[in-house]
Amino acid sequence: MQKSFPNRSLTAVGIAALFTITAFADKEKAPETGLWTDPVKAAAEHPDFTIQGEYIGKIDKKKIGVQASALDKGKFLVATYEGGLPGDGWDGKSKITSEILERADLEKKIAGLERTERQSPTLGDKAPKDALVIFDGTKTEHVKGQIEDGLLWAGSETTTAVGSFKMHLEFRLPFKPATIPSSQDRGNSGVYIYNNYECQVIDSFALDLIEENNAVELKSKNNQWCGSFYKTKLPDTPMVFPPLTWQTYDINFTAPVFEEDKKVKNARITVKHNGVLIHDDVELEKGTGAGGGRPEKEKGMIHFQGHGNPTAFRNVWIVEKK
Repeated sequence: MQKSFPNRSLTAVGIAALFTITAFADKEKAPETGLWTDPVKAAAEHPDFTIQGEYIGKIDKKKIGVQASALDKGKFLVATYEGGLPGDGWDGKSKITSEILERADLEKKIAGLERTERQSPTLGDKAPKDALVIFDGTKTEHVKGQIEDGLLWAGSETTTAVGSFKMHLEFRLPFKPATIPSSQDRGNSGVYIYNNYECQVIDSFALDLIEENNAVELKSKNNQWCGSFYKTKLPDTPMVFPPLTWQTYDINFTAPVFEEDKKVKNARITVKHNGVLIHDDVELEKGTGAGGGRPEKEKGMIHFQGHGNPTAFRNVWIVEKK
């Protein structure tokens, strides 16, 4: 099922002009850390930020979608999809063309295409009256961790145990162009339910879930990329947006059921990433990754994993299921 995404479009010619005027002018200001958490600063300080992203249009009269992920120093990992972008035209089966392009070659490729800045249809969803508000821009009693600039940062966790629930959260990955896509240091975090079941959060934008079809040397397995249940199951569709774009997870989780100390029903989970269904009522026989070695439970906390990367969260709320 294709989604209708709100977006802001700009022709590739306009992007190139903006890139020339702003990015080159401020190139010398780029921090030595190679890491940005603010899109305004990234656009002013790194010459590749304003050209990376998503593009749509036609080449040889065929509709395509293009994702360009910055690799630093004027190189980009570029994925081309037949029919449109993931979740918005691409059929999920047609082969993705993956290549590494220099900036000049990328500009030629996207000439005549429109840059699109998609927005999740659930972005900004308000918490229902019966919701447990975890984080709304200010500290609440239901979360502990680092809160700065009105954002909740990776390494935080909830303080109120919940059973089966529906959860909405928004996250923003840092821009780390010098770190190769698939590296577990490119914005790595995760939504870790009960410290058992993890839905991965990381910058895997423009990577093909078919590992051997990627033009970059991979540093991790595809079941460690964004949207995966960590080392357990791939997302049905790769719905990652570019870094420093706000993204959403909408999670419907049913906790395992125990009779005395015996588990009689496994956990089940449905996840929408940026409004697109990526896991449909998946049964989890045990936890994911390291969580598979921990005792399961009927209630627990939610962890926003910290792996030394400044991934931001906001508008986090939970409605327990009755």
